[in-house]
Amino acid sequence: MDVKQAPQVNIYLFQMPKENKKIVHDFSTRSSGILLHLTSLPGKHGSGDLGPEAHEFIRFLAKSGQSWWQMLPAGPPGNPPSFSPYDSVSSFAGSPWMISLDKLASNGLLTPADIKPEAGLTNSRVNFPCVLSYRGKRLKKAYSEFRLGKGKDSPEYKRFCRENASWLDDYSLYMALQDESGGKPWTRWDHELRSRNPEALHKAFRRLTDEIERHRFMQFEFDRQWSGLTANAHKSGIGIIGDLPIFAAHHSADVWSHQELFRLDRKGMPLSVSGYPPDRFNPDGQMWGHPQYNWKEHLATGFEWWVSRFERMSALFDAVRIDHFLGFTRTWSIPGRAASASKGRWVKSPGEELLTAVRQKLGQQPMIAEDLGHVTDADIRLREMFDMPPMRIFQFGFGSEADSALHLPHNYNRLCAAYTCNHDMNNIAGWFRKLTPARRRQVLMYTGGSPETIHLDSIRALLSSPANVTIFPLQDILGLGTRARMNIPGTLHNNWAWRLNSKLDNETAKLLHSYCKLFDRV
Repeated sequence: MDVKQAPQVNIYLFQMPKENKKIVHDFSTRSSGILLHLTSLPGKHGSGDLGPEAHEFIRFLAKSGQSWWQMLPAGPPGNPPSFSPYDSVSSFAGSPWMISLDKLASNGLLTPADIKPEAGLTNSRVNFPCVLSYRGKRLKKAYSEFRLGKGKDSPEYKRFCRENASWLDDYSLYMALQDESGGKPWTRWDHELRSRNPEALHKAFRRLTDEIERHRFMQFEFDRQWSGLTANAHKSGIGIIGDLPIFAAHHSADVWSHQELFRLDRKGMPLSVSGYPPDRFNPDGQMWGHPQYNWKEHLATGFEWWVSRFERMSALFDAVRIDHFLGFTRTWSIPGRAASASKGRWVKSPGEELLTAVRQKLGQQPMIAEDLGHVTDADIRLREMFDMPPMRIFQFGFGSEADSALHLPHNYNRLCAAYTCNHDMNNIAGWFRKLTPARRRQVLMYTGGSPETIHLDSIRALLSSPANVTIFPLQDILGLGTRARMNIPGTLHNNWAWRLNSKLDNETAKLLHSYCKLFDRV
């Protein structure tokens, strides 16, 4: 890299691949898909990744008549103890921990001895500290082999670095500085680095050249393996749905690189943070902790950073679920020093202008609006203005809230994405067991099923609905209970760790295929 580029602080302008990606599916026809995060796949290296098991899952999707594979955010997971994929260090980078070590070995960058499993790596759950340590050591070894083999002189690598420089350079420098500081938050770095003094950035680029190159290499390898996975999915007729968190983590390359776009004080600390007011799930509300956006600056740039985020998602995925879509009309803004989310207030967001800028650059893109929560008329108008299907959750149909009827399958519109549950909820089997006897009878009367098959009965109810898109967590297809849930909102420990530890059989695929064929979703 030419160090003269170091002090640039321009908005990311992500370069699209030269070949135009063909959309495999959209949301205009009946289809079905499965929600499964990549790290939940089986594999011998402590977590799922972009290796053979991911390609095997694509074969399962095709055999079972599915059109979609939906994932959680694919960026590096957040800091301990949560390791949340919604609290990533980058809105643009792929997770290095998803790189397949098997593929690195097959390419000669690791040896068979290098990828022998170690103690602490389990098949049942992701042990994040062990997995990150184990994979991190092997990624360093792979980079050393890549460097010795003159891989960074290859045209493919140079092209990747050149076309992604606008986000990759800042990200790689940020990660190298993080490593150098021992993991300190950027707000505790030297003032010159914290404030992105041009001379300090030049010195850092010269001092950390090799570390910066290592982080570039990992993104290059992620991109290569990701491209192989999506190409295989497209050959099988499978589209991949990504997940776009509406906020950026404070401890991220995004916030450090573009401090003017966030509401920060002179030391870089948030003046106000994200969250959600008290609701049916959290009586005290939720304190998410992301810095609030400085919307005035985003407007002044024509939302270039946002357009670049969507552009990056479009390059990686065939469709996108926008997490917390309601934030595009207003966000719950909590004072930075407040102890409770109840101290917040609603602040309007320029969602119409933002999404207009995205559409002008990218055209119409398949997007799902996660509009769960207190939906206002403004939310509905914005969603309909951009033709986005809302989410409908089967479990919500059996609550006591005023909008419960909207979530019953017979009331679905064609333009909606229907789920049995999402990643923040109990799985169908676990949910059903915790219902009151009266509620259980109500669910059984609606589905016409039995307690033993409630997961399949709920899936059939959604497949038979008018909804064009139906998505089911794999846990629901397998009838797994509470212990297999992905996340419990408001808690920091033991989330995002569930893994599939058994092979998906042909009988399950055949049953799903017969259901999808019966309800015209193949």
